[in-house]
Amino acid sequence: MPQSDPLVQDRLWVAVPVFNNKDTVKHVVAECRSIVKHVVVVDDGSTDADLAALLSGLDVVLLKHGKNLGKGEAILTASRYIEGRGGTYMITVDADGQHDPRDMERFFPLLQESDARLIIGCRDFNTDNVPASSRFGRKFANFWLKAETGCTIDDCQSGFRAYPVRYLNQLRFKGSRYDFEAEALAKAAWAGLELMMAPIAVHYPKPEERVSSFKPFLDNLRLTHIHSMLVGRRLLPLPHKKLVKREPGFDLSLLRHPGKVLRLLLRENATPEGLALSAAVGVFLAVLPILFAHSLVILYVALRLNLNKVVALNVQHIAMPPFAPALCIEVGYYMRHGQWLTDLSFATVFAQFSSRLYEWFLGSLIIAPLLAALIGAIMYITATVIKKLRYANVTKEGC
Repeated sequence: MPQSDPLVQDRLWVAVPVFNNKDTVKHVVAECRSIVKHVVVVDDGSTDADLAALLSGLDVVLLKHGKNLGKGEAILTASRYIEGRGGTYMITVDADGQHDPRDMERFFPLLQESDARLIIGCRDFNTDNVPASSRFGRKFANFWLKAETGCTIDDCQSGFRAYPVRYLNQLRFKGSRYDFEAEALAKAAWAGLELMMAPIAVHYPKPEERVSSFKPFLDNLRLTHIHSMLVGRRLLPLPHKKLVKREPGFDLSLLRHPGKVLRLLLRENATPEGLALSAAVGVFLAVLPILFAHSLVILYVALRLNLNKVVALNVQHIAMPPFAPALCIEVGYYMRHGQWLTDLSFATVFAQFSSRLYEWFLGSLIIAPLLAALIGAIMYITATVIKKLRYANVTKEGC
């Protein structure tokens, strides 16, 4: 992309959040500055070097936090600064050398088409030294974004992104560290921004050379907390504030073709993970004492979390009366009285309905998650085996 392009020269900035990356930050910043005119570095309380001295002569803006506030806060500090100086887009590049700044040129054509896109650099993991935790974390994050927004992104954990600053600065965030990046994607999608991907390379040093600010226990706990909050918000029947108006995602003309609708429903979230969660949620809700409303509640939750509605609705038959309610009542009775209910009959259930209903609820708190985990695991294993068999058959036919 030529340096004279107005997007690069005037409206695009690069932001590099830094926390104790003295060995790599200068090279990263210099590479970014060789591609774009405007670069802002946010020192998030680094203690390993004097960044002002280290970056002297590079013609970049240096902002500083007095103490470590987290990567999310560093990104927002840069975003507010950039908007205040007329910038439209901010590309974030990690300071640890994991990203190749030249890959940002892959973003440029997408950014020129719209100012309401959030571009995520999709890392190529077919390279050396990729940690197993990163592979798992990537699948985990992709899965939850799909549930929270319905959007399919192949690399939700990538920090190499292009943010539209005027929209980003209007959103409100709970997370301030690595959980910020997960929250930012979900809330941007809810606000009507278009999430798009661009392929990028990635470099992972050998384990003994790797420097990371990620704290496995604390940061995974933060990620679990933020995803729980996002899912909980998604379940509320309240509209999200739209910053960008977009066309409805569902084509109403499909209602004239029931067969097409059924095929779409069957393919919806049909990955092993998606099918497993759909089955687990369907069974979990079916075990609860939601009298005469199980199907409606399951359908509502499946709609809000973008689950496979066919699976979620049909799997509830596993928990149909009388077995599941009777098992819950027995467990609940034991929790209340320390002994089993030996006379469980039509008469004892309906003559003492309020007590049995309470025991059903207590017992379901134990049975529902156990049965959901069991059915979800069975569905995951089954779907994985079927997927592998189909792939093997396709490969044979291709040969």
